[in-house]
Amino acid sequence: MDITKGKYRPIELLRYAGMFLWFCAGIPLLFMRMIYPQPLSPELWIAWFMLHGLFGLMYWNMMLYLPERTAVWHRLMFLSLLTGSALGISAVSLSLMGGILLLLVSVMLPWMLAVVPAVSWLIAQNVLLAVTLSRLPEVSLSDASMEAGLFLGISLFAFMSSVVVLRQNAARDELRRVNSELRATQSLLEENTRIAERVRIARELHDLVGHHLTALTLNLEVVTHLVEGRVLEHVQQAHSLARLLLADVREVVSDMRQDDMVNLADALHKLTEGVPRPRIHLDLPATAVMTEPQRAQVLLRCVQEMITNSVRHAQADNLWIRLSMTGDGLVMSARDDGIGVDKVAIGNGLTGMTERLKHLGGKLEIESAPGAGFALHAWLPTKV
Repeated sequence: MDITKGKYRPIELLRYAGMFLWFCAGIPLLFMRMIYPQPLSPELWIAWFMLHGLFGLMYWNMMLYLPERTAVWHRLMFLSLLTGSALGISAVSLSLMGGILLLLVSVMLPWMLAVVPAVSWLIAQNVLLAVTLSRLPEVSLSDASMEAGLFLGISLFAFMSSVVVLRQNAARDELRRVNSELRATQSLLEENTRIAERVRIARELHDLVGHHLTALTLNLEVVTHLVEGRVLEHVQQAHSLARLLLADVREVVSDMRQDDMVNLADALHKLTEGVPRPRIHLDLPATAVMTEPQRAQVLLRCVQEMITNSVRHAQADNLWIRLSMTGDGLVMSARDDGIGVDKVAIGNGLTGMTERLKHLGGKLEIESAPGAGFALHAWLPTKV
């Protein structure tokens, strides 16, 4: 069996493995009289039991929210409770059990803090472990430092394992996002290819068949003035058929040239369905949104830029995209619940969006404020 495949996500595997380690670290609580030559007092045993239970509860609860972005104070509070309860366990149990539980905190740090604060927390908790162990009976400061240094090395290994998992998750999410963009672009390219083929066939019908039928009609018109009798009836009938055929060809050519619209809603679905984060909420009209390929491509690029901004800069959890048809144009609005900014920096992405919309007679409006997210509104006229 391939352990790299299965129904559990990496964060769930870490959660269950951590709970198993927590359970193993609590075994001395159950067999204290057999393990300790001089059992702890009931007060210390109760304190150990409560701290161990608090650590397990906090760990399980926090692992449920690790994939989500919680407030910084919320994460710091949980880390403080976890680290404090682990150090407290070492203090009351007169053992290294707290160091074992600090390994679980090391696994969580990359998910909860940036690199520099996480490494600082990792070092600080092992320094505090050394101080805690040095206060135990018959444990010197040098012995405590050596033991804490050993736990620091193991903690660093656990820390880097989580960093690797996070980077793999980020690479996978980026691959899914790029794949969605490629699928949406492929959909537009297929529509453009179909339209180009229809236009080519319409042009050939018009240039070849249409011209020949026009010439045939004119020749038959001339012949009607040169013949009479039953021959004239057959010529007039052929002339009428030629005129009808020419009208049918012109109608087919007109229909083929008019059927050059693409469904923008389908392209948007393909673009957004593979984006894992932020969660994208589409608000589309009930009917198909048909528009010219050039307009569809411009609006699709606007949505791609908004998704990229929400992923890389806004730290948004949700992105709302609304598409609507008005009497004079096509409107696309997008907003996220990210951090927002005081002043929007117009980079290459926004500049490109503005230029594409302006080229088609449209316009772009941008809104943002600290804590209020980022929003943009793109408008394109119905006719160029």
